[in-house]
Amino acid sequence: MKVVTTYPDSVFCWVDLTTTDAEGAKAFYTALFGWNSDDRPTDMGGVYSMLQIEGKNVAGLSAMPPDMQAQGAPPFWASYVKHSDIDAVAAKITEAGGTLLFPPMDVMEEGRMAMAQDPTGAMFGIWQPRGHIGAELVNQPNTLSWNELQTRDVNEVKTFYQAVFDWTYTADESGYVMCLQNGRRQAGMLQMDESWGDIPANWAVYFLVEDVDKMAAQAQALGGTLLVPPSKAGEIARFSVVQDPQGGVFSIIQFNGPIDPPPGF
Repeated sequence: MKVVTTYPDSVFCWVDLTTTDAEGAKAFYTALFGWNSDDRPTDMGGVYSMLQIEGKNVAGLSAMPPDMQAQGAPPFWASYVKHSDIDAVAAKITEAGGTLLFPPMDVMEEGRMAMAQDPTGAMFGIWQPRGHIGAELVNQPNTLSWNELQTRDVNEVKTFYQAVFDWTYTADESGYVMCLQNGRRQAGMLQMDESWGDIPANWAVYFLVEDVDKMAAQAQALGGTLLVPPSKAGEIARFSVVQDPQGGVFSIIQFNGPIDPPPGF
Protein backbone atom coordinates (compact mmCIF):
# COMPACT_ATOMS: atom_id res chain seq x y z
CA MET A 1 0.00 0.00 0.00
CA LYS A 2 1.47 3.35 -1.09
CA VAL A 3 0.46 6.10 1.37
CA VAL A 4 0.46 9.71 0.19
CA THR A 5 1.93 12.08 2.76
CA THR A 6 1.82 15.36 0.80
CA TYR A 7 0.44 16.67 -2.48
CA PRO A 8 2.08 19.17 -4.80
CA ASP A 9 0.15 22.35 -5.49
CA SER A 10 -2.50 22.32 -8.23
CA VAL A 11 -3.23 18.57 -7.99
CA PHE A 12 -6.58 17.04 -7.02
CA CYS A 13 -6.20 15.72 -3.49
CA TRP A 14 -9.69 14.94 -2.14
CA VAL A 15 -13.28 14.11 -2.99
CA ASP A 16 -16.34 14.11 -0.79
CA LEU A 17 -20.03 13.36 -1.08
CA THR A 18 -22.79 15.66 0.11
CA THR A 19 -25.94 13.59 0.37
CA THR A 20 -29.56 13.70 1.50
CA ASP A 21 -29.20 10.47 3.51
CA ALA A 22 -25.78 10.12 5.13
CA GLU A 23 -26.49 6.81 6.84
CA GLY A 24 -27.94 5.26 3.71
CA ALA A 25 -25.00 6.49 1.62
CA LYS A 26 -22.47 5.15 4.12
CA ALA A 27 -24.14 1.75 4.02
CA PHE A 28 -23.96 1.71 0.21
CA TYR A 29 -20.35 2.82 -0.19
CA THR A 30 -18.91 0.79 2.66
CA ALA A 31 -20.57 -2.33 1.25
CA LEU A 32 -19.47 -1.55 -2.33
CA PHE A 33 -15.84 -0.54 -1.76
CA GLY A 34 -15.07 -2.15 1.60
CA TRP A 35 -14.57 1.25 3.20
CA ASN A 36 -14.89 1.94 6.92
CA SER A 37 -16.42 5.13 8.29
CA ASP A 38 -14.85 7.33 10.96
CA ASP A 39 -17.57 9.80 12.00
CA ARG A 40 -16.22 13.11 13.31
CA PRO A 41 -18.25 15.96 14.85
CA THR A 42 -17.69 19.36 13.26
CA ASP A 43 -17.66 22.81 14.84
CA MET A 44 -20.86 23.60 12.90
CA GLY A 45 -22.79 20.89 14.71
CA GLY A 46 -22.91 18.24 12.03
CA VAL A 47 -20.87 15.09 11.39
CA TYR A 48 -18.23 14.59 8.71
CA SER A 49 -17.44 10.97 7.92
CA MET A 50 -13.93 10.01 6.86
CA LEU A 51 -14.23 6.98 4.59
CA GLN A 52 -11.18 4.81 5.05
CA ILE A 53 -9.27 1.70 4.01
CA GLU A 54 -7.21 0.19 6.83
CA GLY A 55 -7.40 3.50 8.71
CA LYS A 56 -6.23 5.61 5.76
CA ASN A 57 -8.54 8.35 4.47
CA VAL A 58 -9.83 7.87 0.92
CA ALA A 59 -12.91 10.16 0.72
CA GLY A 60 -15.40 12.11 2.81
CA LEU A 61 -19.17 12.14 3.32
CA SER A 62 -21.59 14.52 4.99
CA ALA A 63 -25.29 15.25 5.19
CA MET A 64 -26.64 17.99 2.93
CA PRO A 65 -27.72 21.10 4.88
CA PRO A 66 -31.51 21.44 5.25
CA ASP A 67 -31.63 24.66 3.20
CA MET A 68 -29.98 22.92 0.23
CA GLN A 69 -32.39 20.01 0.54
CA ALA A 70 -35.32 22.41 0.62
CA GLN A 71 -34.12 23.89 -2.67
CA GLY A 72 -34.13 20.42 -4.23
CA ALA A 73 -30.36 20.11 -4.64
CA PRO A 74 -29.32 16.55 -5.59
CA PRO A 75 -26.52 14.68 -3.81
CA PHE A 76 -23.14 15.37 -5.39
CA TRP A 77 -19.48 14.40 -5.30
CA ALA A 78 -17.08 17.37 -5.07
CA SER A 79 -13.42 17.38 -6.11
CA TYR A 80 -10.76 19.50 -4.37
CA VAL A 81 -7.46 20.84 -5.71
CA LYS A 82 -4.64 21.23 -3.21
CA HIS A 83 -2.86 24.57 -2.97
CA SER A 84 -0.59 26.06 -0.32
CA ASP A 85 -1.92 29.62 -0.90
CA ILE A 86 -5.70 29.39 -1.16
CA ASP A 87 -6.21 33.14 -0.93
CA ALA A 88 -4.03 33.75 -3.98
CA VAL A 89 -5.95 31.06 -5.90
CA ALA A 90 -9.28 32.62 -4.89
CA ALA A 91 -8.17 35.95 -6.35
CA LYS A 92 -7.08 34.25 -9.60
CA ILE A 93 -10.45 32.52 -9.93
CA THR A 94 -12.38 35.78 -10.09
CA GLU A 95 -9.75 37.44 -12.29
CA ALA A 96 -9.99 34.55 -14.77
CA GLY A 97 -13.79 34.69 -15.03
CA GLY A 98 -14.81 32.11 -12.45
CA THR A 99 -17.13 32.53 -9.48
CA LEU A 100 -16.35 32.05 -5.79
CA LEU A 101 -19.29 30.21 -4.24
CA PHE A 102 -17.80 30.91 -0.86
CA PRO A 103 -14.41 32.44 -0.04
CA PRO A 104 -11.57 30.74 1.83
CA MET A 105 -12.60 29.65 5.31
CA ASP A 106 -10.98 27.70 8.12
CA VAL A 107 -12.17 24.14 8.69
CA MET A 108 -11.32 23.64 12.36
CA GLU A 109 -7.64 22.65 12.55
CA GLU A 110 -7.79 20.57 9.39
CA GLY A 111 -7.15 23.24 6.75
CA ARG A 112 -8.71 26.04 4.70
CA MET A 113 -11.31 25.52 2.01
CA ALA A 114 -13.07 27.44 -0.74
CA MET A 115 -15.61 26.42 -3.38
CA ALA A 116 -15.80 27.87 -6.88
CA GLN A 117 -17.34 27.50 -10.33
CA ASP A 118 -15.43 27.71 -13.57
CA PRO A 119 -16.82 29.86 -16.43
CA THR A 120 -18.88 26.92 -17.76
CA GLY A 121 -20.50 26.25 -14.38
CA ALA A 122 -18.53 23.23 -13.11
CA MET A 123 -18.01 23.36 -9.34
CA PHE A 124 -14.71 22.51 -7.68
CA GLY A 125 -13.04 23.02 -4.32
CA ILE A 126 -9.64 24.26 -3.22
CA TRP A 127 -7.98 22.79 -0.16
CA GLN A 128 -5.04 24.22 1.81
CA PRO A 129 -4.05 21.47 4.22
CA ARG A 130 -3.12 21.69 7.86
CA GLY A 131 -4.06 18.56 9.80
CA HIS A 132 -5.77 16.87 6.85
CA ILE A 133 -3.66 16.45 3.69
CA GLY A 134 -6.43 14.90 1.58
CA ALA A 135 -6.68 11.29 0.45
CA GLU A 136 -3.92 9.13 1.87
CA LEU A 137 -4.61 6.40 -0.70
CA VAL A 138 -5.18 7.09 -4.41
CA ASN A 139 -4.58 5.21 -7.69
CA GLN A 140 -5.07 1.92 -5.87
CA PRO A 141 -8.08 -0.44 -5.86
CA ASN A 142 -11.23 1.12 -4.35
CA THR A 143 -9.70 4.61 -4.21
CA LEU A 144 -9.85 7.77 -6.30
CA SER A 145 -7.97 7.38 -9.58
CA TRP A 146 -9.14 10.22 -11.86
CA ASN A 147 -11.01 13.53 -11.94
CA GLU A 148 -12.66 14.51 -15.21
CA LEU A 149 -14.21 17.80 -16.24
CA GLN A 150 -17.28 17.28 -18.41
CA THR A 151 -18.02 20.60 -20.08
CA ARG A 152 -19.51 22.14 -23.20
CA ASP A 153 -16.53 24.44 -23.81
CA VAL A 154 -13.17 22.74 -23.27
CA ASN A 155 -11.22 25.55 -24.92
CA GLU A 156 -12.64 28.21 -22.59
CA VAL A 157 -11.95 26.25 -19.43
CA LYS A 158 -8.45 25.26 -20.52
CA THR A 159 -7.57 28.95 -20.45
CA PHE A 160 -9.28 29.37 -17.07
CA TYR A 161 -7.55 26.49 -15.29
CA GLN A 162 -4.19 27.39 -16.77
CA ALA A 163 -4.57 30.90 -15.34
CA VAL A 164 -5.67 29.61 -11.93
CA PHE A 165 -3.51 26.50 -11.45
CA ASP A 166 -0.81 26.77 -14.16
CA TRP A 167 -1.96 23.53 -15.77
CA THR A 168 -0.67 22.55 -19.19
CA TYR A 169 -2.43 20.19 -21.57
CA THR A 170 -2.06 17.39 -24.06
CA ALA A 171 -4.70 15.57 -26.09
CA ASP A 172 -5.02 12.11 -27.60
CA GLU A 173 -6.16 11.29 -31.12
CA SER A 174 -9.83 11.39 -30.04
CA GLY A 175 -9.46 14.92 -28.68
CA TYR A 176 -9.62 13.91 -25.02
CA VAL A 177 -7.66 16.51 -23.05
CA MET A 178 -5.32 15.57 -20.20
CA CYS A 179 -4.39 18.19 -17.59
CA LEU A 180 -0.75 18.16 -16.57
CA GLN A 181 0.90 19.50 -13.45
CA ASN A 182 4.67 19.70 -13.96
CA GLY A 183 4.29 17.16 -16.75
CA ARG A 184 2.29 14.64 -14.68
CA ARG A 185 -1.16 13.58 -15.91
CA GLN A 186 -3.59 14.32 -13.10
CA ALA A 187 -7.03 15.07 -14.58
CA GLY A 188 -8.96 15.08 -17.85
CA MET A 189 -11.41 17.21 -19.81
CA LEU A 190 -14.24 15.85 -21.97
CA GLN A 191 -16.27 17.91 -24.45
CA MET A 192 -20.02 17.43 -23.95
CA ASP A 193 -22.40 17.59 -26.91
CA GLU A 194 -26.16 17.57 -27.48
CA SER A 195 -26.39 13.86 -26.65
CA TRP A 196 -25.69 14.69 -22.99
CA GLY A 197 -29.06 16.42 -22.66
CA ASP A 198 -29.37 18.83 -19.75
CA ILE A 199 -26.54 17.39 -17.64
CA PRO A 200 -24.66 20.41 -16.24
CA ALA A 201 -20.90 20.87 -16.47
CA ASN A 202 -19.26 18.98 -13.64
CA TRP A 203 -16.08 17.43 -12.28
CA ALA A 204 -16.71 13.67 -12.32
CA VAL A 205 -14.90 11.31 -9.94
CA TYR A 206 -13.55 7.89 -10.90
CA PHE A 207 -12.72 5.13 -8.44
CA LEU A 208 -10.30 2.40 -9.50
CA VAL A 209 -11.64 -1.16 -9.28
CA GLU A 210 -10.19 -4.52 -10.21
CA ASP A 211 -13.31 -5.79 -12.04
CA VAL A 212 -15.76 -3.23 -13.44
CA ASP A 213 -18.41 -5.78 -14.39
CA LYS A 214 -18.42 -7.36 -10.94
CA MET A 215 -18.53 -3.99 -9.15
CA ALA A 216 -21.28 -2.67 -11.42
CA ALA A 217 -23.39 -5.73 -10.63
CA GLN A 218 -22.71 -5.29 -6.92
CA ALA A 219 -23.69 -1.61 -7.10
CA GLN A 220 -27.03 -2.63 -8.62
CA ALA A 221 -27.55 -5.30 -5.97
CA LEU A 222 -27.02 -2.63 -3.29
CA GLY A 223 -29.68 -0.37 -4.80
CA GLY A 224 -27.57 1.68 -7.20
CA THR A 225 -28.44 2.43 -10.85
CA LEU A 226 -26.13 2.05 -13.83
CA LEU A 227 -26.35 5.26 -15.86
CA VAL A 228 -23.70 3.84 -18.20
CA PRO A 229 -23.22 0.05 -18.11
CA PRO A 230 -19.69 -1.37 -18.24
CA SER A 231 -18.20 -0.02 -21.48
CA LYS A 232 -14.87 0.40 -23.22
CA ALA A 233 -12.94 3.65 -22.78
CA GLY A 234 -10.89 3.35 -25.94
CA GLU A 235 -8.22 0.71 -25.62
CA ILE A 236 -7.05 1.69 -22.15
CA ALA A 237 -9.90 0.86 -19.79
CA ARG A 238 -13.45 -0.25 -19.02
CA PHE A 239 -15.72 1.99 -17.00
CA SER A 240 -19.25 2.35 -15.71
CA VAL A 241 -21.19 5.35 -14.42
CA VAL A 242 -23.19 4.61 -11.27
CA GLN A 243 -25.86 6.53 -9.39
CA ASP A 244 -26.06 5.65 -5.71
CA PRO A 245 -29.48 5.04 -4.08
CA GLN A 246 -29.67 8.66 -2.90
CA GLY A 247 -28.77 10.12 -6.33
CA GLY A 248 -25.02 10.80 -6.12
CA VAL A 249 -23.17 9.99 -9.37
CA PHE A 250 -19.67 8.53 -9.67
CA SER A 251 -17.71 6.31 -12.05
CA ILE A 252 -15.74 3.12 -11.60
CA ILE A 253 -12.85 2.26 -13.91
CA GLN A 254 -10.62 -0.72 -14.62
CA PHE A 255 -7.43 -0.04 -16.58
CA ASN A 256 -6.03 -2.56 -19.04
CA GLY A 257 -2.45 -1.66 -18.13
CA PRO A 258 -0.53 -0.06 -15.27
CA ILE A 259 -1.85 3.12 -13.70
CA ASP A 260 0.31 6.09 -12.76
CA PRO A 261 1.66 5.88 -9.19
CA PRO A 262 0.25 8.21 -6.53
CA PRO A 263 1.82 11.68 -6.24
CA GLY A 264 5.27 11.49 -4.70
CA PHE A 265 6.05 7.98 -5.95
